[in-house]
Amino acid sequence: MVGVAVKAGRAPAGTPVHTAVGDPVLVRNVALVGPTGAGKTTLAEALLARTGAIPRAGSVTEGTTVCDHDPAAVRQHRSVGLTLAPLQWRDITVNLLDTPGYGDFRGELLAGLRAADAALFVLPASEGRDGALEPGTVTLWEECAGIPRAIVLTRCDTARADVEATVAACRDAFGPDAVPLHLPVRDADGTMTGLHGLLDAADGSGPAGADEARAALIEQIIEQAEDEDLLERYLGGDDLRTAELAAGLRTALLRGSFHPIVPVTAAGAAGPDELLELLTSAFPTPVDRTPPAASDPRPSGPDPAPPMAADPDGPLVAEVVHTGADPYVGRICLVRVYSGTLRPDSAVHVGGAVPAPRRSPEAGPDEQHDSDERIGRIHSPLGAVLRETTACVAGDLCAVPRLEAVVGDVLSDPAHPVHLTPGARPEPLLPIAVTARDRADEDAVARGLARLVATDPGLRLERDPETRQTVLWCAGEAHADVALGRLRDGGVEVDLEEVRVPLRVTPAGSGRVTGRHVKQSGGHGQYAVCQVEFAPGEPGSGLVFSSEVVGGAVPTQYVPSVEKGIRAQLERGLPAAEGEPAHPVVDVVARLVDGKAHSVDSSDAAFQTAGALAVRAAAETCGLRLLEPVDEVRIRLRDEHLGAVLGDLSARRGKVLSTEPDGAGHTDVRAEVPRIELLRHAVDLRSLTAGTAEATRSFARWAQRS
Repeated sequence: MVGVAVKAGRAPAGTPVHTAVGDPVLVRNVALVGPTGAGKTTLAEALLARTGAIPRAGSVTEGTTVCDHDPAAVRQHRSVGLTLAPLQWRDITVNLLDTPGYGDFRGELLAGLRAADAALFVLPASEGRDGALEPGTVTLWEECAGIPRAIVLTRCDTARADVEATVAACRDAFGPDAVPLHLPVRDADGTMTGLHGLLDAADGSGPAGADEARAALIEQIIEQAEDEDLLERYLGGDDLRTAELAAGLRTALLRGSFHPIVPVTAAGAAGPDELLELLTSAFPTPVDRTPPAASDPRPSGPDPAPPMAADPDGPLVAEVVHTGADPYVGRICLVRVYSGTLRPDSAVHVGGAVPAPRRSPEAGPDEQHDSDERIGRIHSPLGAVLRETTACVAGDLCAVPRLEAVVGDVLSDPAHPVHLTPGARPEPLLPIAVTARDRADEDAVARGLARLVATDPGLRLERDPETRQTVLWCAGEAHADVALGRLRDGGVEVDLEEVRVPLRVTPAGSGRVTGRHVKQSGGHGQYAVCQVEFAPGEPGSGLVFSSEVVGGAVPTQYVPSVEKGIRAQLERGLPAAEGEPAHPVVDVVARLVDGKAHSVDSSDAAFQTAGALAVRAAAETCGLRLLEPVDEVRIRLRDEHLGAVLGDLSARRGKVLSTEPDGAGHTDVRAEVPRIELLRHAVDLRSLTAGTAEATRSFARWAQRS
């Protein structure tokens, strides 16, 4: 990252020094949220250029912006990851967290919201010209529920812009609490030249409708701020001062129930100053927000831990909210400090729940990892540029290179370790099977995949022991393209193959068979005969073995050998039909009823072999039924998409178990679907629901394949 060439929109190369913030009150952490193509990155460029953080605004299409420095973002001309871009305005540091708008990168959005104290919801001023917002836009808005939000209308000076219609659409979709804070000022040709502030005293100089808009704004501020004094004075006809209204606006915004709307032009000629004033004067500071709940991971420690506060002198508690990789620097962790001060060359405790890519297959879901590490330098990142800093106080964000940590890990004082309640993380549901292009590259592919999943918590890596495939689980096709592109950028080439779903077989009927293993080749021979009755078992029962041998036909010491041989053959598997691959055999009842032994030639190995031969004979006598895994799928979707989704599940041989409407426009669907039918479900569900549905799935049972 350090030493990149200077480009338009990029901060100067080298190792500039960043002046550390000393007081959390001087910090604003703001996530830029909105649909893809809304202009979030362009807005960030305009704000950075206006405050002098960069020489001039870069271009998304030219790949010269601060936030879209990732090669994948440059190729796709859209954000694919979370990026931090700090700026300063009137002694206030505003940490802009640029988030992707495309649904495949929802994990990056959630990470940005976790690190932020408020959100700027960015919409193009053309979206509401047809009278309604896109369903995906409304879903994104709902994703941000719980934190203060303001709305920015971008590209208000373009030909397709319709500010008034988009404001009306916002009020319809988001509620009456979304009200304009400024109105566009236009010249005689209709060109937008500036903004008229509605908090200022009405003097008749504003655009048409300004007085009515100001009255609506004041009423919403008073109502949402619940300020009885302002209400009485307003109803009494008093002229409320701008400073009083601004204070009420901040109170209402912090309550999360008031959403001011600010229009800006495409190139940022009008709007950035007003937007920066809103961010610095009305948006919450870290002191105003409640940090995540903390707990002491030690069995003997108090649970929960004492409440945290954004105090630079308090105990250190910080969280890794994002990780990236640089070919020269290595892994870089973006850290949000909640309490205390993070300083260079200090010892920290790194702990948290182990995410799936890092956890061993036999580990439980609540396994924790803990280690003590020493961090080196810390930086304030401006896009791709790392600016060294001397400290990162509570409420601020910083970058820590070469830290062995993943998203969700908590940095704390080694003497007082802390864990935080984990944030939400989407489940990747699109599997792609990858294989090394050349056998000699297998080690390089394994290392590349390990680096990839370590820096992208939205990915999950699995090695299927049955199909012997390496499966990379992604959020969608765009996410998969980015992941594979990063592998190629790292010099790792892979091929894709069709994902295979493991199957099982189980006896179709009952029968008695004989496993006979008799060999004589000079010296000690091998002699073992066992008669076994096989029958189908209860689903999920595995192997149920018993012995009913009488008279010592099979000596007692060899009965476990028969069971071991049967169990080994069941695990090795049998083909359901000639020419098909072998699949493990499950749900079997085996009763040893008779047999023969030889005083010299019988042995443990011989009876194991006889047991295995009995299983093979049973496959011909009893027949085999093919079983496939069935997953339980849970989908939360908008009511208008219910019919399409239910039809799609039916076409996938799915069985709908329940549909539960919540009465607020959404329905929760629960269904069982064969896993082989779900390989592309994530992609098709996004298409059917315009990207507004959310799905999870888990293994339910094995069922006969139809």
